[in-house]
Amino acid sequence: MAELPIPDLPPAHCSGRFTISTLLGMEEGGRGLYTPTEGSSCDSVQPTQLSSSTLCTRTFSYNTVDVVPAYEHYANSKGVGDPKKGRPSLADLHSILKVTGGLAVPIASLASPGHAAGPCEVSPGRDSEPEPVRFGWVKGVMIRCMLNIWGVILYLRLPWITAQAGIALTWLIILMSVTVTTITGLSISAISTNGKVKSGGTYFLISRSLGPELGGSIGLIFAFANAVAVAMHTVGFAETVRDLLQEHNSLIVDPTNDIRIIGVVTVTVLLGISLAGMEWEAKAQILFFLVILVSFINYLVGTVIPATAEKQAKGFFSYRADIFAQNFVPNWRGPEGSFFGLFSIFFPSATGILAGANISGDLKDPAVAIPKGTLMAIFWTTMSYLVLSATIGACVVRDASGSLNDSVAVGSPGCEGLACSFGWNFTACAQQQSCRYGLSNYYQSMTGIFGATLSSALACLVSAPKVFQCLCKDQLYPLIGFFGKGYGRNSEPIRGYMLTYVIAVGFILIAELNAIAPIISNFFLCSYALINFSCFHASITNSPGWRPSFRYYSKWAALFGAAVSVVIMFLLTWWAALIAFGIVIFLLGYVLYKKPDVNWGSSMQASSYNMALNYSVGLSEVDEHIKNYRPQCLVLTGPPNFRPALVDFVGTFTKNLSLMLCGNVLIGPRKQTMPESRLMADGHTKWLMKRKIKAFYTDVVAEDLRSGVQMLIQAAGLGKMRPNTLVLGYKRNWRTASPQSLEDYVGILHDAFDFKYGVCLMRMKEGLNVSRVLQAHGKWLWSARDDPLAPAVDPTALASEQQASTIFQSKQGKKTIDIYWLFDDGGLTLLIPYLLGRKKRWGKCKIRVFVGGQINRMDEERKAIVSLLSKFRLGFHEVHILPDINQKPRPEHIKRFDELIAPFRLNDGFKDEATVNEMRQGCPWKISDEEVDKNRAKSLRQVRLNEILQDYSRDAALIAITPPIGRKGRCPSSLYMAWLETLSQDLRPPIILTRGNQENVLTFYCQ
Repeated sequence: MAELPIPDLPPAHCSGRFTISTLLGMEEGGRGLYTPTEGSSCDSVQPTQLSSSTLCTRTFSYNTVDVVPAYEHYANSKGVGDPKKGRPSLADLHSILKVTGGLAVPIASLASPGHAAGPCEVSPGRDSEPEPVRFGWVKGVMIRCMLNIWGVILYLRLPWITAQAGIALTWLIILMSVTVTTITGLSISAISTNGKVKSGGTYFLISRSLGPELGGSIGLIFAFANAVAVAMHTVGFAETVRDLLQEHNSLIVDPTNDIRIIGVVTVTVLLGISLAGMEWEAKAQILFFLVILVSFINYLVGTVIPATAEKQAKGFFSYRADIFAQNFVPNWRGPEGSFFGLFSIFFPSATGILAGANISGDLKDPAVAIPKGTLMAIFWTTMSYLVLSATIGACVVRDASGSLNDSVAVGSPGCEGLACSFGWNFTACAQQQSCRYGLSNYYQSMTGIFGATLSSALACLVSAPKVFQCLCKDQLYPLIGFFGKGYGRNSEPIRGYMLTYVIAVGFILIAELNAIAPIISNFFLCSYALINFSCFHASITNSPGWRPSFRYYSKWAALFGAAVSVVIMFLLTWWAALIAFGIVIFLLGYVLYKKPDVNWGSSMQASSYNMALNYSVGLSEVDEHIKNYRPQCLVLTGPPNFRPALVDFVGTFTKNLSLMLCGNVLIGPRKQTMPESRLMADGHTKWLMKRKIKAFYTDVVAEDLRSGVQMLIQAAGLGKMRPNTLVLGYKRNWRTASPQSLEDYVGILHDAFDFKYGVCLMRMKEGLNVSRVLQAHGKWLWSARDDPLAPAVDPTALASEQQASTIFQSKQGKKTIDIYWLFDDGGLTLLIPYLLGRKKRWGKCKIRVFVGGQINRMDEERKAIVSLLSKFRLGFHEVHILPDINQKPRPEHIKRFDELIAPFRLNDGFKDEATVNEMRQGCPWKISDEEVDKNRAKSLRQVRLNEILQDYSRDAALIAITPPIGRKGRCPSSLYMAWLETLSQDLRPPIILTRGNQENVLTFYCQ
């Protein structure tokens, strides 16, 4: 720990005082580990610049800036490196201590903008707000899930399924359905225990695991599905009430409108319960739960009571072994009489396991309540289904007329069927399939249906707004933020309730839900599939952040559950499954296109890292081949927004093709430039992303530009993903800049060649650096070198600033790209323009190749170059031979060159080398008379080449030319820059001076 010298001060009592005893156990009296002792204060501590309770914390009974582990240090942490509440920064512990007023304070904290001066602050007391209502695992999850799983199918369809499939296959159908829901329940349990779960339910779990793309699409359709499910369950209740009214000839208007009237009134009452608050809604759910339990008890007691004649006429004979034996095997009837047909009918009754998770924000401890409540609900509802199907199959025959006149003597002739042995003849209606009663025709409990439908409707009415509210707060989709506002102590989504009510009423008024019901079921199955896939994906990525406290899950079982959920979607209704997938893909595409600025640490990020790591390591095991050569560029942009044209040029031909790395050298003392590096790196990356440039940004801190570039050249990249081409802007001010900067610039080119890099220099008539323009428009960003104590500018200002437009962002039309391939550098001079010409904006440009030659061999040389280019398959067909490349340039141009180098000449009068070296000591950029004379032919060639460029390429869109190479130690930097200046001056189009490393980058062989 970083200890502080203890000044001569009275003993201090701080709220953060800890001893070994308090760390090892709780103090007597039940005080917690971080409970302040009586009378504790920070009054005696001198004012500091550190965050509250940092310096006043005493750990292990001696003064230190360090603090012991605490919950609040980790709460609400997001990205790596985010400041944590209460914990001192690394600079607080690591920087030099400065004694201020007798107390040692880290110097780094004096300039920290987030640290306010003053004594240890204690937040003033605030009026305690009312605690929100929170539920445990029974009331909040288990009962809610059981009610949502129990639906009308339990009362209306399970007896019929038992009659069709028999008890054995019915149990198989139940267990198959429960297998899927159990696997999904285990996946939910794992995800919900991998960190703190907030409100949002299914959407929150999927989006925080798989990311906003899939999470957002599922969240929207899941909320809509729940809203429509409110209408479906309400219509089921309304139909039952309508049937009762019909039996007593008491219809309100007519059968269809009665459903609408009863449905609207019912959903309005349910809305009132929901608006009253979660506490009242929970009480209503308990009431419905008791109603269903009463119906179960009533049913079970009824199976034991001896059957009356009326019950026997309807097919009920209490428990009989022969009835159980007959109903144990299937008896398929009708178009739906098949195993998978019945499975598709029953499976929706096993769903509803997400009802508890959907109110995750209203649970006391979601990590405990969701696993325990969901799995217990699955267990008890499964037992109820199995018991119900077995008991009813042992008590009721498949067909019964309901008529007391069908009683006969046992053994009467002409009587067929099992009922004959009990004294009843149902043969006539059984043969004509007109029986009104019996297991295959009639079974319902009105009380149970009321409880099941109303409880499911109420659960969906609560789930839809809760999920939708979380989605609205995340702002993944436009125009929905209005519904994210919460009210009251539970942050109730009142606006979401009203929207759900409107949707439900709208579908109730349609009164035809049979068409949309399969789509809603598929929406729920989509959620199951993605929850299972979330668990599998998080497990398979091996992310250190995947540490669920619930251990009873399997990644392969989760994958199986996801696959089975998709299969069941198509088994239920194939066209509805296609519609559901289409909607999910559309919403997924929208979020992918918008790219919301959220970072939830999803498993997709972990998977991307794993894939990148594996491919990078795998790439290192493969030897390089010329056919796969790519110009991987290290671009010396400085801050990328200062040189947008250079960024756009390289980004154009490297996009989706090769590596682009924007390098920035921060010059100055490390302690001043490091804060700038950390502050601006993220802003520069966001600027590149906004400009749609697929590139990395990196910076280094160095004492001078050349040493920083040397670091970048040697250390940039990873494995085979390393730069092989150095791209930089042309130094326009080389004549007026300091001689050392000129020497460093040319030295960078020499360093690149030393490390076997290709070099590409870019020159534009208007220049590349737009930093002065940004400064003139008030967009100059703070630099730590200017004022270490100045307030920091938000790095996001980089990404939000107006983007400068460049020539490389516009279409070039039918211009030309002129390549002057004067020296064989391995083909890099040809390759970069070729890659540029493949892009849409440059696709219409005609590429011309110019090479030097002799006037008496022009045709032969042209044919040779054309043949070589055709073997390279570059598509360059227009080749020009320059026979006059060695002609003497015009006198005025020669004079201009001499004037250009005159300020840099040593004027030594052709003295010997030793004398020249002595005269040039301290100014190595000076040009001796002998060097001027020896390089005269090479200098005149540059003058002549500029004349040729003026003649042939004045109107080109781009000029690419092979520059000369200055021999290290023999060509002064000023002379070399004079060559480049002369070669590229007075040209309107951008000029690219490209020189490869003399190794092949093109080949015409297949291996």
